[in-house]
Amino acid sequence: MDLATFLVQCLNAVQYGLLLFLVASGLTLIFGIMGVINLAHGSFYMLGAYLAFVLAPYFANSFLAMLVVGVMLAAAFGFVLEWVFFSFLYQREHLQQVLMTYALILVFEEARSMLVGNDVHGVPIPPWLAGSFALGELMSYPWYRLFASAACIVLATALYWVVNRTRLGMMIRAGASNREMVRSLGIDIQLLYRVVFAGGVALAALAGMIAAPMSSVYPGMGSGVLIICFVVVVIGGIGSITGALVASLLVGFVDTFGKVFFSEYSGIGVYLLMAVILVWRPEGLMKGRS
Repeated sequence: MDLATFLVQCLNAVQYGLLLFLVASGLTLIFGIMGVINLAHGSFYMLGAYLAFVLAPYFANSFLAMLVVGVMLAAAFGFVLEWVFFSFLYQREHLQQVLMTYALILVFEEARSMLVGNDVHGVPIPPWLAGSFALGELMSYPWYRLFASAACIVLATALYWVVNRTRLGMMIRAGASNREMVRSLGIDIQLLYRVVFAGGVALAALAGMIAAPMSSVYPGMGSGVLIICFVVVVIGGIGSITGALVASLLVGFVDTFGKVFFSEYSGIGVYLLMAVILVWRPEGLMKGRS
């Protein structure tokens, strides 16, 4: 492998890992802070991809505006969904959470089929991000993938700042540690959880919108992402945003370079990584850290 090819694969690994972090960070917020095993989280990623497909014709000249509108719609959807369904799950057993969220997957898939059909769709790359730049004499790298990585870095930084440097983040961390104490201090823990859930849905949907121009938009696309996101949450440590970031990048590099060097066995690389880390640190890499 020459230097240019190695750089391209590194960029691919970082881009995949950062995009995975957007989805996994929402899951680790919902799972780690609210205690809900949300099997429907991959459907929110699919929701974002289909939002990009539906909104693209109306925002042909403003891709960033499309992302903003899509995130607002996804957050509003998450807010209502938590109010109607998830607010009843906090005190129930995990089995009931699994059954209800699995039922939501079926509902979302059927709704998607009725609204947009079962065809595979594509989302055009915005003209100002089309093309690529040279890496060496023979290799090039798309501008859009670089934009996706940069956008994810900005969002990861903003999320870390909100969780660790704001009053809202302080309430979120306190609610994760002792919800009864937070309630006794006069904080509406139900509203706080609703905001957290809406934020988790918005992050997953945003990841889907960013990924849509790089890949096809197709039925069931959230299932594979959900499995990998649970792997990231377990590796990083349940409830840790920093852990989700580190684990996402690890998974990105293992998956990308596994496909390059061990294509026949690349499918087990990520799960082997999870097994090794759990043997070393059963609670994950960053358990206890925000």
